Amino acid sequence: MFARVLVSLDDDLLSQDYPRNAEEASDAGRVKDAMRAQCVPQIARHWHEAAVSLRAADPAVAAVVLDAARRCISWIDVSLVANDVFVPLLFDIALSPGSVAPLAAASVGCLSAVAAKRMDARAKVALLRSLMSAQKGFGSPDSGLKMAHLVTAYAVEALECYRKLGSSDADGAAALEMLEEVLPAVFAAAESGDDDEVDSGSVLEFLSGYVSTMKAPTEKQLGHLGQILEVVRMQMSYDPVYRGHLDVLDKIGKEEEDLMAEQRKDLIALFRSICRVAPGATQLFIRGLLVTALSSAEVSVEDVEVALTLFYRLGEIVGEEEIRTGAGLIRELVPMLLSARFSCHTHRLVALVYLDTISRYIKFMQENDQYVPHLLTVFLDERGIHHQNAHVSCHAGYLLMRAIRLLKAKLVPYLDTILQSLQDALVQFTATDWANKDIKFSSSEDGSQIFEAVGLLIGIEEVSPDKQVQCLTALLNPLCQQIESLVMDAKAQGLEESSPRAIGLQQIIVALTMISKGFNERLVMGSRPTLGVMFKKTLDVVLQVLISFPNVKPLRSKIISFLHRMVEILGISMLPCIPIALRQLLVDNEAKDMSEFLYLINQIICKFKSSANALLEDVFPAIASHLSVILSHDAFSNGFASNTEEMRELQELEKRFYAFLLHIATHDLSTVLLTPSCRHYLENIMQLLLITSCSHKEISHRKTCVQTFVNLIKDWCSSSEIEDKLPGFRVFMIEKFATGCCLQSVLDKSFNFRDGISIALFGEIMMAQKVMYERFGENFVVNFVTKLREAHCPPDLAEQYYQKLQGNDIKAFKSFYESLVMKIRQQQNGSLGSCIIYVHKARPFLRSEDVYCGNIFTEPGYRGKVP
Repeated sequence: MFARVLVSLDDDLLSQDYPRNAEEASDAGRVKDAMRAQCVPQIARHWHEAAVSLRAADPAVAAVVLDAARRCISWIDVSLVANDVFVPLLFDIALSPGSVAPLAAASVGCLSAVAAKRMDARAKVALLRSLMSAQKGFGSPDSGLKMAHLVTAYAVEALECYRKLGSSDADGAAALEMLEEVLPAVFAAAESGDDDEVDSGSVLEFLSGYVSTMKAPTEKQLGHLGQILEVVRMQMSYDPVYRGHLDVLDKIGKEEEDLMAEQRKDLIALFRSICRVAPGATQLFIRGLLVTALSSAEVSVEDVEVALTLFYRLGEIVGEEEIRTGAGLIRELVPMLLSARFSCHTHRLVALVYLDTISRYIKFMQENDQYVPHLLTVFLDERGIHHQNAHVSCHAGYLLMRAIRLLKAKLVPYLDTILQSLQDALVQFTATDWANKDIKFSSSEDGSQIFEAVGLLIGIEEVSPDKQVQCLTALLNPLCQQIESLVMDAKAQGLEESSPRAIGLQQIIVALTMISKGFNERLVMGSRPTLGVMFKKTLDVVLQVLISFPNVKPLRSKIISFLHRMVEILGISMLPCIPIALRQLLVDNEAKDMSEFLYLINQIICKFKSSANALLEDVFPAIASHLSVILSHDAFSNGFASNTEEMRELQELEKRFYAFLLHIATHDLSTVLLTPSCRHYLENIMQLLLITSCSHKEISHRKTCVQTFVNLIKDWCSSSEIEDKLPGFRVFMIEKFATGCCLQSVLDKSFNFRDGISIALFGEIMMAQKVMYERFGENFVVNFVTKLREAHCPPDLAEQYYQKLQGNDIKAFKSFYESLVMKIRQQQNGSLGSCIIYVHKARPFLRSEDVYCGNIFTEPGYRGKVP
């Protein structure tokens, strides 16, 4: 009961392991002071007597007594426990075979508390020395297994003393000597794998700290580093009980894989530290693991996986130059790995990390051509794309694609070999009966990396033109024939999104897209136009799918990706085909569909510039009509939360629409907006650009709209108003944009001059003022200066504004205008005045949050004062 009272007192008041307020901490201090003055020596004697008398008679009570002692050691005189009577008793209880586990653990806890007692470093060294001398063989592996917490705490304290005192100090050197003496026990504890007895986090923290003290390791320290590497290897190894789950990657396997990934983070950090301190020793350690794994037919999946993982991590640490030249043992290890065939290679874990490790060291093959055939063999045999696990096979295809990108011309001599090895996978794909309802699909893009790899390989310029045509024909013709057959069947029987035919069409179009990634416009339309003709025919076939089934959304998305690639490689020759595609892509659109559509249109504009004028003029009214519905006020105010998928799609569409307008303005296409068919939408677009540039909550959207206006001014206005392409636009910019965006929006205190994006917007606003002065002259200046004075700008600053505006130093102008804005804000501080809210009739793009509060007027009758 007395021990339980002490334990409760510690929990409720004395312990610093729990958060305490100032009053509670003061109470605890008074109680400790009173106990130290009155009864602590008597209590310590009682602990010893109880431990002696009850260790055999009632070990459960003895364990509670020692637990109470452990809790008090941090604030009592340590000599009451750390003495020639108590310490030997504690060691005897901890190591005695007759001690029950709770009692032995309580004894170890007391000793650990003694070792961790806070004190001066020199006094701590003396205390640690007394503990070491009290028990023969204290640093032995057996002690580590039986007293894991103690040896870890001891090692941590010895390391801390060494850090504080240094190696040149006698006590510091003694601390290092004691630390190294106890290391075998620490290693034994760490390697035991007993989570109940060993705090792996504390052990790992100590080992990391110990490694960090090393600069040029001695032979003895190199031996210790080897043991630490073994600890890392063991703690990074999977439990064999999960082997089957990790192979099929079911729910249990996925959870174990995620858990191990998290557990390995600190271990990998420790491994990196060792690599930096002793790269040679690390490579020798990994070499030993690989040799052992290759020489034994009984080697486990877990041992092979961790050996390959450590080799992979080594590749992250050594520099690219070391890998390229094969520094150290890399020149020996990489060829060893290339020829490796582990007995457990069929396991998913081993196969994946093996391929990743090969890929990590691929730069070695760049400098050592003789190993390229071995590399290809890895990717092309049962270790790679022909692995029995589909996920491994697909991953091998992806890594092969990366290898081809890197090695390129070095692979030309092996083109036939590679294509022959890939033939099985390609034939299986092209011979699939997509009408079979029993086909199972794990992904609409399974195997696509293999097609990209083949495309990259064929597209290498060192491949002869005849060979390219031969290989490309063998790829494209079967795929196009399959498309035609599927379209014919689907027209007769219908096409549902989830049907095998629809998924088959998606996979074939993805394959065609991937193949095209190996080619560029210069090759296809320039030096080897025959290839261009082949891709043009393929495009015609794919467009038939779009024409026949424009409403199948997943299929349409894949076709858009294919069109992106055709724009890149066919160039201007594709323009005649684009209107057909665009008209179909505008059928039955929602926000996500229009966003994908605008992304394609923006690419077309950037690629073809003014050459896309007729195309854009044809399609712009339909685009504006669709967007006026999708981006209407109701779309943003129908109750969607801002983080819903629907709202995110609308926001993404809005962003791409502003980019669309900017691309029109910056690529000599702004005259499209002035054509009779597009003019109907111009007023709404101008109002939308105005409101967004003034007050949209997304600063990046405001910046885009300001840039759009600047380019429109350059395109539509000259120094003479008579020559303006759009009558009234000049007045609109002077009276509405200049006042609302260039003045009122920056005067609003929500405009943050410390925000990077806002500063970028401010720079565009300053550029807009310079352009307006250049094109509008005194009309702009007079109106803007008047608005400055109405905003309580001092007359002298208004005059300075005019002078700075005329100058050529844009940075000085920007700095002046920022200070001017801040002074006007100060003038207006505390005076709200009145503001006017304006709403334009029949403005389908306008939303409630876009309405801008400021001194801006639109049409008479559509304004109202608010507080």
